[in-house]
Amino acid sequence: MDREQAWNYALGLIRVDGLRPSEDFLLLVEREKRGEITTGEMLELLNQKYVQLPPERKR
Repeated sequence: MDREQAWNYALGLIRVDGLRPSEDFLLLVEREKRGEITTGEMLELLNQKYVQLPPERKR
């Protein structure tokens, strides 16, 4: 299974659950498919964007 097939399968499973991936996530998936970033880099970018602040730091 190549990258394209793997991502199509994974995205299909997400959609079967009635969920819709964000545009940002889909852009990262496309970059990973083309080999521009690694899966690890993709996870790092997502973690930076969606980091959860401790309760005392939330506004």
